[in-house]
Amino acid sequence: MRDLKFPVALVVCLLVGALARPVIAAEAPVMLEEMTSTELRARIDAGATTAIIPIGGTEQSGPYIALGKHNVRATVLARMIAQKLGNAVVAPVVAYVPEGSITPPAGHMKFAGTLSIPESTFEDLLVGAAQSLRQHGFRNVVFIGDHGGYQKSETRVADRLNKVWARDGKARALALLTYYDVTQEPFIADLEKRGYSKAEIGLHAGLADAALMLATDKSLVRTEALAHGPSPTPAQGVRGDARRATAELGKLGVQRIVDTSVAAISDFAAHGAPPTTSKASK
Repeated sequence: MRDLKFPVALVVCLLVGALARPVIAAEAPVMLEEMTSTELRARIDAGATTAIIPIGGTEQSGPYIALGKHNVRATVLARMIAQKLGNAVVAPVVAYVPEGSITPPAGHMKFAGTLSIPESTFEDLLVGAAQSLRQHGFRNVVFIGDHGGYQKSETRVADRLNKVWARDGKARALALLTYYDVTQEPFIADLEKRGYSKAEIGLHAGLADAALMLATDKSLVRTEALAHGPSPTPAQGVRGDARRATAELGKLGVQRIVDTSVAAISDFAAHGAPPTTSKASK
Protein backbone atom coordinates (compact mmCIF):
# COMPACT_ATOMS: atom_id res chain seq x y z
CA MET A 1 0.00 0.00 0.00
CA ARG A 2 2.91 2.28 0.75
CA ASP A 3 3.88 2.18 -2.95
CA LEU A 4 0.56 3.81 -3.97
CA LYS A 5 0.96 6.90 -1.79
CA PHE A 6 3.17 8.82 -4.20
CA PRO A 7 1.13 8.16 -7.38
CA VAL A 8 -2.13 9.04 -5.60
CA ALA A 9 -0.65 12.23 -4.17
CA LEU A 10 0.69 13.15 -7.58
CA VAL A 11 -2.72 12.66 -9.22
CA VAL A 12 -4.38 14.80 -6.54
CA CYS A 13 -1.86 17.61 -7.10
CA LEU A 14 -2.35 17.49 -10.85
CA LEU A 15 -6.13 17.66 -10.50
CA VAL A 16 -5.94 20.57 -8.09
CA GLY A 17 -3.55 22.38 -10.43
CA ALA A 18 -5.82 21.81 -13.43
CA LEU A 19 -8.87 23.07 -11.58
CA ALA A 20 -6.97 26.16 -10.45
CA ARG A 21 -6.16 27.18 -14.02
CA PRO A 22 -8.51 29.70 -15.66
CA VAL A 23 -11.02 28.17 -18.07
CA ILE A 24 -10.51 29.57 -21.57
CA ALA A 25 -13.79 29.71 -23.50
CA ALA A 26 -13.76 28.46 -27.05
CA GLU A 27 -13.99 31.22 -29.64
CA ALA A 28 -17.62 31.70 -30.66
CA PRO A 29 -18.34 30.60 -34.24
CA VAL A 30 -18.97 33.41 -36.71
CA MET A 31 -19.58 31.76 -40.11
CA LEU A 32 -23.26 31.00 -40.63
CA GLU A 33 -22.54 28.19 -43.12
CA GLU A 34 -20.37 26.39 -40.59
CA MET A 35 -23.11 26.23 -37.91
CA THR A 36 -26.17 24.06 -37.53
CA SER A 37 -29.53 25.81 -37.28
CA THR A 38 -29.70 25.19 -33.53
CA GLU A 39 -26.15 26.51 -33.05
CA LEU A 40 -27.06 29.68 -34.92
CA ARG A 41 -30.20 30.14 -32.84
CA ALA A 42 -28.10 29.79 -29.69
CA ARG A 43 -25.66 32.44 -30.99
CA ILE A 44 -28.52 34.85 -31.69
CA ASP A 45 -30.13 34.19 -28.30
CA ALA A 46 -26.74 34.76 -26.66
CA GLY A 47 -26.47 38.26 -28.15
CA ALA A 48 -25.22 37.98 -31.74
CA THR A 49 -27.17 40.99 -33.03
CA THR A 50 -25.18 41.83 -36.18
CA ALA A 51 -25.18 39.92 -39.47
CA ILE A 52 -22.55 40.73 -42.09
CA ILE A 53 -23.26 39.99 -45.75
CA PRO A 54 -19.93 39.92 -47.63
CA ILE A 55 -20.20 40.74 -51.32
CA GLY A 56 -17.52 39.61 -53.72
CA GLY A 57 -17.86 39.02 -57.43
CA THR A 58 -16.41 36.67 -60.01
CA GLU A 59 -14.23 38.65 -62.38
CA GLN A 60 -10.93 38.54 -64.23
CA SER A 61 -7.83 39.97 -62.60
CA GLY A 62 -5.29 39.28 -65.28
CA PRO A 63 -2.86 36.34 -65.52
CA TYR A 64 -1.61 36.39 -61.91
CA ILE A 65 -4.73 36.59 -59.68
CA ALA A 66 -7.55 34.02 -59.66
CA LEU A 67 -11.14 34.80 -60.63
CA GLY A 68 -12.42 34.29 -57.07
CA LYS A 69 -10.33 37.15 -55.66
CA HIS A 70 -13.22 39.26 -54.39
CA ASN A 71 -15.19 36.30 -53.01
CA VAL A 72 -12.33 34.88 -50.97
CA ARG A 73 -11.06 38.26 -49.78
CA ALA A 74 -14.51 39.47 -48.70
CA THR A 75 -15.10 36.23 -46.79
CA VAL A 76 -11.73 36.28 -45.01
CA LEU A 77 -12.03 39.93 -44.03
CA ALA A 78 -15.67 39.54 -42.93
CA ARG A 79 -14.60 36.69 -40.64
CA MET A 80 -11.87 38.86 -39.10
CA ILE A 81 -14.29 41.75 -38.62
CA ALA A 82 -16.91 39.52 -37.00
CA GLN A 83 -14.38 37.91 -34.68
CA LYS A 84 -13.21 41.31 -33.52
CA LEU A 85 -16.77 42.57 -33.00
CA GLY A 86 -17.65 39.52 -30.91
CA ASN A 87 -21.41 39.74 -31.53
CA ALA A 88 -21.56 39.20 -35.29
CA VAL A 89 -22.25 36.37 -37.71
CA VAL A 90 -21.11 36.23 -41.36
CA ALA A 91 -23.58 35.15 -44.04
CA PRO A 92 -22.48 33.32 -47.23
CA VAL A 93 -20.59 35.52 -49.70
CA VAL A 94 -22.50 36.92 -52.69
CA ALA A 95 -20.44 35.73 -55.66
CA TYR A 96 -22.74 36.85 -58.49
CA VAL A 97 -22.74 40.61 -59.04
CA PRO A 98 -23.24 43.15 -61.86
CA GLU A 99 -20.12 43.27 -64.04
CA GLY A 100 -21.53 45.07 -67.07
CA SER A 101 -23.04 44.12 -70.39
CA ILE A 102 -22.84 40.47 -71.42
CA THR A 103 -23.83 40.90 -75.07
CA PRO A 104 -21.97 42.74 -76.39
CA PRO A 105 -19.39 42.18 -73.63
CA ALA A 106 -18.13 45.26 -71.83
CA GLY A 107 -15.43 45.86 -69.23
CA HIS A 108 -14.38 42.71 -67.37
CA MET A 109 -16.87 40.67 -69.41
CA LYS A 110 -14.41 40.83 -72.31
CA PHE A 111 -12.21 38.36 -70.40
CA ALA A 112 -12.92 34.68 -69.75
CA GLY A 113 -14.45 33.76 -66.41
CA THR A 114 -16.17 37.00 -65.47
CA LEU A 115 -19.82 36.45 -64.46
CA SER A 116 -22.40 39.23 -64.60
CA ILE A 117 -26.03 39.56 -63.50
CA PRO A 118 -28.48 42.46 -63.91
CA GLU A 119 -28.27 45.21 -61.30
CA SER A 120 -31.94 44.77 -60.36
CA THR A 121 -31.43 41.03 -59.77
CA PHE A 122 -28.40 41.75 -57.60
CA GLU A 123 -30.30 44.29 -55.49
CA ASP A 124 -33.28 41.96 -55.05
CA LEU A 125 -30.89 39.20 -53.94
CA LEU A 126 -29.43 41.46 -51.25
CA VAL A 127 -32.91 42.46 -50.10
CA GLY A 128 -33.98 38.84 -49.77
CA ALA A 129 -30.85 37.84 -47.86
CA ALA A 130 -31.19 40.78 -45.47
CA GLN A 131 -34.88 40.12 -44.85
CA SER A 132 -34.10 36.49 -44.08
CA LEU A 133 -31.52 37.49 -41.48
CA ARG A 134 -33.91 39.99 -39.90
CA GLN A 135 -36.55 37.28 -39.69
CA HIS A 136 -34.18 35.13 -37.65
CA GLY A 137 -33.55 37.91 -35.11
CA PHE A 138 -30.57 39.96 -36.29
CA ARG A 139 -30.98 43.65 -35.54
CA ASN A 140 -28.14 45.05 -37.65
CA VAL A 141 -27.56 43.81 -41.20
CA VAL A 142 -24.32 45.08 -42.75
CA PHE A 143 -23.29 44.88 -46.41
CA ILE A 144 -19.55 44.89 -47.12
CA GLY A 145 -18.58 44.99 -50.79
CA ASP A 146 -15.08 44.17 -52.05
CA HIS A 147 -15.65 45.56 -55.55
CA GLY A 148 -16.26 49.20 -56.51
CA GLY A 149 -18.85 48.70 -59.23
CA TYR A 150 -21.82 47.95 -56.97
CA GLN A 151 -21.26 50.34 -54.06
CA LYS A 152 -24.25 52.46 -55.15
CA SER A 153 -26.43 49.37 -55.26
CA GLU A 154 -25.48 48.59 -51.65
CA THR A 155 -26.62 52.05 -50.62
CA ARG A 156 -29.90 51.79 -52.54
CA VAL A 157 -30.66 48.44 -50.94
CA ALA A 158 -29.89 49.67 -47.41
CA ASP A 159 -32.12 52.72 -47.96
CA ARG A 160 -34.87 50.52 -49.36
CA LEU A 161 -34.75 48.18 -46.38
CA ASN A 162 -34.58 50.94 -43.78
CA LYS A 163 -37.73 52.60 -45.15
CA VAL A 164 -39.65 49.37 -44.63
CA TRP A 165 -38.00 48.33 -41.39
CA ALA A 166 -38.53 51.74 -39.77
CA ARG A 167 -42.20 50.80 -39.29
CA ASP A 168 -41.44 48.47 -36.40
CA GLY A 169 -37.84 49.41 -35.55
CA LYS A 170 -36.74 45.79 -35.17
CA ALA A 171 -33.73 46.03 -37.48
CA ARG A 172 -31.57 48.36 -39.55
CA ALA A 173 -29.38 47.93 -42.62
CA LEU A 174 -26.00 49.50 -43.33
CA ALA A 175 -24.05 49.75 -46.58
CA LEU A 176 -20.53 49.86 -45.14
CA LEU A 177 -18.85 51.84 -47.90
CA THR A 178 -15.88 52.69 -45.69
CA TYR A 179 -14.80 49.02 -46.00
CA TYR A 180 -14.04 49.66 -49.66
CA ASP A 181 -12.98 53.30 -49.36
CA VAL A 182 -10.05 52.33 -47.12
CA THR A 183 -8.44 50.56 -50.07
CA GLN A 184 -8.80 53.62 -52.29
CA GLU A 185 -7.06 56.28 -50.19
CA PRO A 186 -5.45 55.35 -46.81
CA PHE A 187 -3.97 52.06 -48.03
CA ILE A 188 -2.73 53.68 -51.25
CA ALA A 189 -1.11 56.42 -49.16
CA ASP A 190 0.61 53.75 -47.03
CA LEU A 191 2.09 52.20 -50.16
CA GLU A 192 3.20 55.52 -51.61
CA LYS A 193 5.03 56.33 -48.37
CA ARG A 194 7.01 53.14 -48.93
CA GLY A 195 8.14 54.28 -52.37
CA TYR A 196 5.62 52.65 -54.69
CA SER A 197 4.18 54.78 -57.49
CA LYS A 198 0.49 55.18 -58.32
CA ALA A 199 1.13 53.50 -61.67
CA GLU A 200 2.58 50.44 -59.92
CA ILE A 201 -0.06 50.38 -57.16
CA GLY A 202 -2.67 50.41 -59.90
CA LEU A 203 -6.45 50.45 -60.12
CA HIS A 204 -7.12 46.77 -60.86
CA ALA A 205 -4.91 43.69 -60.28
CA GLY A 206 -1.91 45.89 -59.57
CA LEU A 207 0.40 45.92 -56.56
CA ALA A 208 -2.30 46.94 -54.03
CA ASP A 209 -4.73 44.29 -55.22
CA ALA A 210 -2.15 41.50 -55.27
CA ALA A 211 -0.74 42.49 -51.86
CA LEU A 212 -4.19 42.29 -50.26
CA MET A 213 -4.72 38.90 -51.86
CA LEU A 214 -1.35 37.59 -50.66
CA ALA A 215 -2.27 38.69 -47.13
CA THR A 216 -5.69 37.00 -47.20
CA ASP A 217 -5.18 33.88 -49.34
CA LYS A 218 -1.90 33.56 -51.21
CA SER A 219 -3.11 30.44 -53.04
CA LEU A 220 -5.10 32.69 -55.37
CA VAL A 221 -1.94 34.49 -56.54
CA ARG A 222 0.34 32.82 -59.07
CA THR A 223 3.47 33.80 -57.19
CA GLU A 224 5.99 32.00 -59.42
CA ALA A 225 4.63 33.56 -62.58
CA LEU A 226 4.34 36.90 -60.81
CA ALA A 227 7.98 36.80 -59.74
CA HIS A 228 9.39 35.87 -63.12
CA GLY A 229 6.82 37.01 -65.67
CA PRO A 230 6.39 40.32 -67.48
CA SER A 231 4.18 43.14 -66.28
CA PRO A 232 0.66 42.61 -67.66
CA THR A 233 -0.96 45.31 -69.78
CA PRO A 234 -4.45 46.85 -69.93
CA ALA A 235 -5.06 44.60 -72.93
CA GLN A 236 -4.74 41.69 -70.47
CA GLY A 237 -7.22 43.26 -68.05
CA VAL A 238 -4.66 44.78 -65.66
CA ARG A 239 -4.07 48.35 -64.56
CA GLY A 240 -0.97 48.37 -62.40
CA ASP A 241 2.12 46.23 -61.78
CA ALA A 242 1.84 43.54 -59.10
CA ARG A 243 5.33 42.08 -59.40
CA ARG A 244 6.67 43.66 -56.19
CA ALA A 245 3.58 42.84 -54.12
CA THR A 246 4.12 41.09 -50.78
CA ALA A 247 1.91 39.76 -48.00
CA GLU A 248 3.58 42.20 -45.60
CA LEU A 249 2.35 45.14 -47.69
CA GLY A 250 -1.09 43.57 -47.88
CA LYS A 251 -1.29 43.28 -44.10
CA LEU A 252 -1.19 47.08 -43.90
CA GLY A 253 -4.41 47.21 -45.89
CA VAL A 254 -6.00 44.31 -44.04
CA GLN A 255 -5.40 46.00 -40.70
CA ARG A 256 -6.89 49.25 -41.95
CA ILE A 257 -9.95 47.53 -43.42
CA VAL A 258 -10.66 45.50 -40.28
CA ASP A 259 -10.11 48.31 -37.78
CA THR A 260 -12.10 50.86 -39.80
CA SER A 261 -14.97 48.43 -40.38
CA VAL A 262 -15.18 47.34 -36.74
CA ALA A 263 -15.28 50.96 -35.57
CA ALA A 264 -17.95 51.90 -38.13
CA ILE A 265 -20.17 48.90 -37.37
CA SER A 266 -19.87 49.47 -33.63
CA ASP A 267 -20.83 53.12 -34.11
CA PHE A 268 -23.77 52.12 -36.31
CA ALA A 269 -25.04 49.64 -33.73
CA ALA A 270 -24.87 52.31 -31.05
CA HIS A 271 -25.95 55.46 -32.87
CA GLY A 272 -27.22 54.76 -36.38
CA ALA A 273 -25.74 55.00 -39.85
CA PRO A 274 -22.47 56.89 -40.43
CA PRO A 275 -21.94 59.08 -43.54
CA THR A 276 -21.90 57.08 -46.79
CA THR A 277 -19.22 57.91 -49.32
CA SER A 278 -17.54 55.76 -51.89
CA LYS A 279 -14.87 55.77 -54.54
CA ALA A 280 -15.51 53.31 -57.33
CA SER A 281 -13.44 50.97 -59.40
CA LYS A 282 -11.76 47.68 -58.50
